[in-house]
Amino acid sequence: MYRRYTLPQDAPPHVWANRATQVKQAFLHAYHGYEAYAAPFDELRPLSNSKINNFNGWGVTAFDSLDTMLLMGLQDEYSRALDIVRQANFTHSETVPVPYFETIIRYLGGLLSAYTFSKDSTLIKRAEDLVTKLEPVFNTQSGMPYFGIDPSSNKTYGPNIGILAEVASLQLEYYYLAKLTGKKRHFKHADNVMHALSSANLTSTGGMFPVRWNLTSGEPFDTRLSVGAQADSAHEYLLKHYLMTAKGDKKSLEMYIRATTHIITDLLYLSPTRHLLYVTDTTHPTNESRASASHLFEHLSCFLPGLFALGAHSLPLDDLYLLGIDFRSLVGHKLYGFAGMNHERLSEWNLKQLHMWAAEGLAQTCWLTYADQPSGLGPDEMIMFNPGKRAWDSKSSQWVYKDNAYLWLEALEKWKRTGGRGPPPGVGAKSPIAYYPSDRSSQRAKRRDYLIRKSGYLLRPETVESLYILWRVTGNYKWRVRGWEIFKALKRETMTTSGFASLESVEMTPAPKADSMPSYFMAETLKYLYLMFLNEDPVPLDKFVFNTEAHPFPIFKWTEEERELFSE
Repeated sequence: MYRRYTLPQDAPPHVWANRATQVKQAFLHAYHGYEAYAAPFDELRPLSNSKINNFNGWGVTAFDSLDTMLLMGLQDEYSRALDIVRQANFTHSETVPVPYFETIIRYLGGLLSAYTFSKDSTLIKRAEDLVTKLEPVFNTQSGMPYFGIDPSSNKTYGPNIGILAEVASLQLEYYYLAKLTGKKRHFKHADNVMHALSSANLTSTGGMFPVRWNLTSGEPFDTRLSVGAQADSAHEYLLKHYLMTAKGDKKSLEMYIRATTHIITDLLYLSPTRHLLYVTDTTHPTNESRASASHLFEHLSCFLPGLFALGAHSLPLDDLYLLGIDFRSLVGHKLYGFAGMNHERLSEWNLKQLHMWAAEGLAQTCWLTYADQPSGLGPDEMIMFNPGKRAWDSKSSQWVYKDNAYLWLEALEKWKRTGGRGPPPGVGAKSPIAYYPSDRSSQRAKRRDYLIRKSGYLLRPETVESLYILWRVTGNYKWRVRGWEIFKALKRETMTTSGFASLESVEMTPAPKADSMPSYFMAETLKYLYLMFLNEDPVPLDKFVFNTEAHPFPIFKWTEEERELFSE
């Protein structure tokens, strides 16, 4: 059924301060439950009040929560968590193999960020202990890491075909560790990955990184493009590495511009009825053919509006020559295929404005997938309606499916040709459409423009991450208010006697719960909500960048001595 929606009014500062306090209380409830029933195991099972080792058995919830505690001023909890950090035995794992990617973003990221706010040298010592045990994963010809390792035997695990997010999401952590320790080997691990990415042949994908990579050659293995699972953080780290090193690495920026250009031209679509802007996966069978889109929209992809907003806020997108970038010659390189055509289409637009439209439209869709549900929380995966249809293919003499879905850029170009009246496609205000499972077969269900593929809510942070960044970048209170609505739903639907639980389905209320509380709930979801509601941001976006697990690292410059040492 349609539901009339009116955006709640903004609140005075003291009300927002109280809301931040409520998030802190939620964190304490969750962490105290972990301490009571699960520590020093990895995670709490919040329904059975039991524990599980699912990320090495070193106490991932404690490591992941360190900087959140420091930002919230929870010194007692932080001191007790340090005991778990000190006692963790990185030479033995309860789960084999140790997944390299998850270990870096959760454990190493947590240690480095906590050091940033505490300056406790114990944390750097533990970080060094950890990366030393992980060192064998880099024994590939390209320098891209294997999937995982058994720290007891140093045996590595994983095929020679790696996943983009897992092989290309370590730059922030390793460059920052190199800055803190002055050790060349940390710098080189990150630099080898950056070299492989920047020199890869991306002819078949228009300058954007595909999902699978050959760890021997350092070259792409397929042409599937995504910003969701298996790819998300690699794209994120391009911009954030450039920002973290005080805008000193031009290659990272060039790769970010190429990736976002391709996302805008080929991966952003509009739904047919509500005109919801969404991002999906595509595959390029050849350079000439239009990409084949899956129209799968993932909660994991809801980090993208925040990334677009951060880039528009931080970069002179319409004056890139000020940064020494000639985009026309950049994308015309033989390694980037049809990227030049994509740039030609965008050259008619104000890029800063275009990126912000993408950020606002995508963020609105991510929020609507929450507001559409009876629980007020968003599903993990959706299939967006595609207005394509069957057509007879005379070449193959058979019926084929023709994808006639609305590419966002095509809709924008038509809007511009017809006078550009009203808000740009996908950006104007839209109201939620709520229905219950009993309505699924009715015509009214089709008005939402999507079907839920995975109805669970896994306490994920991506949507609130983007709302937080949009609030800080634009100052528009609507993003903050929407974050508050999500937090209220979180408390109402997921809270248990010992913590907060993932949901099996968001399509009903009360929502059925699952016996899981991932560590990222305290590292990311609650942290972003807390920072969103604070009146003064302790980690401003012009002084810090967040790794993909929401661990803030400070922006820094390399000294001349460091440059000489690391380049030897």
